[in-house]
Amino acid sequence: MSHSNILVRVENLTKHFPINRGIFIQRQVGATQAVDNISFDIHSGETLGLVGESGSGKSTTALCILQLHVPTSGKVFFRDLDLTTLKADELRQQRKHMQIIFQDPYASLDPRIPIGETIAEPLRAYRDHTAAERRKRVEELMDKVGLDTRFANRYPHEFSGGQRQRVGIARALALDPDLIICDEPISALDVSIQAQVVNLLEELQRELGLTYLFIAHDLSMIHHISDRIAVMYLGKLVEVASRDNLFHTPLHPYTKALLSAVPIPDPPKERQRKPIVLTGDIPSPANPPSGCRFRTRCVYAEDRCAQEAPEWGQFTPGHWVACHLAADIQAGLKTAASGSQ
Repeated sequence: MSHSNILVRVENLTKHFPINRGIFIQRQVGATQAVDNISFDIHSGETLGLVGESGSGKSTTALCILQLHVPTSGKVFFRDLDLTTLKADELRQQRKHMQIIFQDPYASLDPRIPIGETIAEPLRAYRDHTAAERRKRVEELMDKVGLDTRFANRYPHEFSGGQRQRVGIARALALDPDLIICDEPISALDVSIQAQVVNLLEELQRELGLTYLFIAHDLSMIHHISDRIAVMYLGKLVEVASRDNLFHTPLHPYTKALLSAVPIPDPPKERQRKPIVLTGDIPSPANPPSGCRFRTRCVYAEDRCAQEAPEWGQFTPGHWVACHLAADIQAGLKTAASGSQ
């Protein structure tokens, strides 16, 4: 895709949270490296899926893009405008173009406010509408996300989890944003409801030309909804590729391990497949391993992996990876593929 088609560009984004000690006098004794020097683009009109274990830095990355967390360093460009350099008033004007759907539909809605007022809140903050105009817009939004407009005066506790998430989606759509960050929007919902919400998001994207950053744990769902997929591990991006390239030709051992856990809807193949089981837990972001951060759990790790951090680079057109052994892994995949034919 051309550079002009890039809606969001993240360059060397870093977010470290200080670790302070002391009762009367606080002093910094370390830092939690939630996000560490990552770069990627989000193209206009696409869905970029962001996956990784809990604690890998996915949500922190999203909040840094929206400037709800101030990055420690790095830049975030929205249509070539560096958000990290904007003053508060300038940033406020840009935020209406970027919205977020939160993970927990129970915690993200004020229980004391009717859902119609919740959906209208962005309109009161950014639009000079009359009460009648706001009411009409709220009804349009509720109808668009599949909610009965007669329920505008009801409170969040009167709705199911799926309905509450639809309220969150309607609120995110109120200002006609270009970018919507979906921070695990289906993980707190029943499995029977998840597909309905994802289908709704896809319909809205086609109708309104939206761009999504979709954060999730479920690789099957990521495969369904995403155009490209980015994989994070312990604050680092380890691989970014198109959906098909990532699933058919993973180049990073962590990506291979994640994909091995995705069920295949073919019982004979599923029985023959050997999942890659990662040993141990994800290390602490306050004290990450030297060199490659994945090396402590990687079956391919060599001495070089402990001494030298792999560079982030484009291995093939559109396929980015940070691994010393990417070429060897690709060769192994090609050998395995040729041997199975």
